[in-house]
Amino acid sequence: MPGQMLARGVRRHLRQCDFLTLEEFVPTRGLRVDLMALGPKGELWIVECKSSRADFLSDRKWQGYLDWCDRYFWAVGAGFPRELLPAEDGLIVADGYGAEILRMPQSRHLHAARRRRLTLKFARNAAQRLHGRCDPDPDSRFSAFC
Repeated sequence: MPGQMLARGVRRHLRQCDFLTLEEFVPTRGLRVDLMALGPKGELWIVECKSSRADFLSDRKWQGYLDWCDRYFWAVGAGFPRELLPAEDGLIVADGYGAEILRMPQSRHLHAARRRRLTLKFARNAAQRLHGRCDPDPDSRFSAFC
């Protein structure tokens, strides 16, 4: 899927920048972001991957994501019509192998209580996903070592 390939390239690039990512992260009920990234200083970035004009125009929830991150980015392929994207948001051009940040957005600075809650949720979500890989049977009394 094109969006997943964009996400892979973005994840690879952000990892090189010392950011760790989770796909399809739910910051709050009713919202699911393509990528949530946690930086080395605790900063939280959201990246929405858009593979086409139609994909962008059909997305009606993205403005609700702005209150849940320090920086908000669009990740698109090289042929995407970039004039559709809001100029105040970040811009990443990606493919399945890598990405480049072309425009860094202004920082929004999350409120401390929300940052703490999101960081804890990020950590627990990551641990739960890792546990699921190590022990796919959550009701098992005996887990295999990873």
